Amino acid sequence: MEEGFDKNGMDREEIFSKSVRAGKRTYFFDVKSTKGNDYYLTVTESKKRFGDDGKFFYEKHKLFLYKEDFEKFVEGLNEAVAHIKSISPEIEPRPESTYIQNDAPKTDNTFSDVNFEDLDK
Repeated sequence: MEEGFDKNGMDREEIFSKSVRAGKRTYFFDVKSTKGNDYYLTVTESKKRFGDDGKFFYEKHKLFLYKEDFEKFVEGLNEAVAHIKSISPEIEPRPESTYIQNDAPKTDNTFSDVNFEDLDK
């Protein structure tokens, strides 16, 4: 089944969407509703990758979180984050400019003379 559509091919209603850029990743938080007007959250991690051919693609991982699990999920997340903070040295936040990075492959910016007539040979 294609994402964003129910089993009948109908588009599921998106209620709220928030994207968060964090380093080389972007996280998407999307609240959607079922056809029965029940709500759920999808959390998608997206990271730009480069294939062997040099073309880029986005690697995505998605988590579906249903409202009956919200409280336990948030409790577990808060506990895990608090534990990391308690055992890790203080980390200074990075300036915003370091979050946006160019993932393009490095290329040689030198140019050479090309004679287009030579291409037909």
